[in-house]
This record gives sequence, C-alpha cells and structure tokens, in this order.
Amino acid sequence: MENINFDVIIVGGSFSGLSAAMALGRAIRSVLVIDAGEPCNRQTPHSHNFLTQDGSTPAEISAIARSQVLTYPTVQFESDFVIDISGTDNNFLVKTMAGKTFKTRKILFSTGIKDILPQIPGFTECWGISVIHCPYCHGYEYKGQTTGILANDDHAIDFVKLIGNWTQELTLFTNGKAIFDKKPFDKILIPGFQIVEQEVAELVHENGYLKEIIFKDGSVRKIDALYARVPFVQHTNIPEKLGCEINKMGHIQADEFGKTGIPGVYAAGDNTSRLRSVSSAVAAGTVAGAFLNHEMIEDNYSL
Repeated sequence: MENINFDVIIVGGSFSGLSAAMALGRAIRSVLVIDAGEPCNRQTPHSHNFLTQDGSTPAEISAIARSQVLTYPTVQFESDFVIDISGTDNNFLVKTMAGKTFKTRKILFSTGIKDILPQIPGFTECWGISVIHCPYCHGYEYKGQTTGILANDDHAIDFVKLIGNWTQELTLFTNGKAIFDKKPFDKILIPGFQIVEQEVAELVHENGYLKEIIFKDGSVRKIDALYARVPFVQHTNIPEKLGCEINKMGHIQADEFGKTGIPGVYAAGDNTSRLRSVSSAVAAGTVAGAFLNHEMIEDNYSL
C-alpha cells in the first residue's frame, strides 16, 4: 500500500514527536506521525517539572497533546512500527510493520531510548515508580526518605553528592565489591552515609513501591527509593543504517536544531540528549519542527 507524499514523517509519537507535529501542523505542513505505543515512561505514575501539567501521568499528558495536535487537518497519526527507511533528502520511502509504504520529503526520529534493566527480581516492576533515575523528575516525592543509590563506578561520588540534596538518609549499594576509589567519600557531608557492598538478591515491593532490599547473604535493608542509572540502546537502528552518527554516549548526534549529519534527517528528544524530561523533549520537538519547516522553505527556493 502506497500513500501520498508527506512533507515530514515523524517516527515516534511521544512528547518530542507530538511537539514537532504541532509546530509543523501550524506551519501548514503535511505530517504523518507513526508510533508503536510503547513509551519508556509508560509505568511512571507522575510526571513533574512541566508547567501546567505537574503531577499528571505521562499518558494523560500524551493524550491531551495528541488530541490537540490532531485538530490540525494536515497532521495524521498511524499506529504502527517503522521497519525500514530508504532514499535521500526530499525523497524518502518509509515502510511499516503493517505493510504500508509512505513517501516523505523529510524524516524526524523522536524514537526515545530503551533502558537495559539489570536482572534483579523486582527491579523492572519498580522502574520509574520507586526505582528512579532523576532527582529533578522524582526526588521531591522521596525527599527525606530512606534512599539508596545503585552504582559501582567512578561517577558514584557525584551521584551521591547530588542525591544528598534531597535526603540525608542515603546509602550507596555497589551490588558487589566496590571498583572505585573510596577515599573521596570520606568528605561526604551526610551523617550515617554508608557504602554497602553485598550483592543484591531481590527488591521487595508492593505494586512497584519499594519496601526492602534483600541481599544474597540473607541480610535485609528497608528502602523507600533507589536511584539507578542504567545503560540504554536506541529503540531503532534505522538512523544508524541511514548513516546518522551515534556518539560515545549512545545518542544520535544532532545539532541544536535537531539536524543530523544526513541531509533531510532530524532527531529530537531522549534519543539525542541526556536531559530525559517531558519539558526538554517538548522543547526539542518544537525547535526541530520549526527548523524542518525552515529547511523546506529554503529547499523550495533552491529548486
């Protein structure tokens, strides 16, 4: 099945993708948003640091955003999964898992990232609820509570100093023998701070809310929140197949306007930045949408 041409196809319909779609819809551009409906924050109970929506669930914010974006008649939405993109600037062909094919002038990847969670029983169920990655997103809700950090690298000291702003009830869990220099931790200004090197066996929780950490030696620790920075991969390798650079952090390399090194291909949101928040993704999408429109205007004058 082959559809008419679009000005822009946006791969991924979460916050950055919807924001870009709104900017482009308001620029009267024909836009197709293709989204598989699997955002990384789907089990997060509340989203914060986004004005007018503080405390709403990510799903609630997305639903409002999608309904508003689709009021623009030049914007369409397809519930599908992109499996291949070929072609060059102003002449891309996009294929989906449902067997559909679409033509487009430009591509925007707002596909986010996929977290690789450790194989600790209970970790996945708590991820985004009480096992968290960002104090600016979730720290206020756990301020002053019994908190842990799961880390075992040279960046652990900086993580401890950061989280110490939100709670003094803090322990660093290394899940095995510490492989970093412990001497800098002597200067940590947190009474009762400890480094615990026992291996973690299980996270005990109730509906994603932590209760205890059980260690392999049988010991148990009460816990309310656990910070962890987990590795990640891109949700799709299509940008890389098109020639986009993946930087040493694992993100798609794009400039401040969302332009990658491949003509006609843009990227915005968590797939390009360490700043994983709704507000930053929305801002990046707005910028990318505006500059995609600007690029197409310049293309028309250079034909």
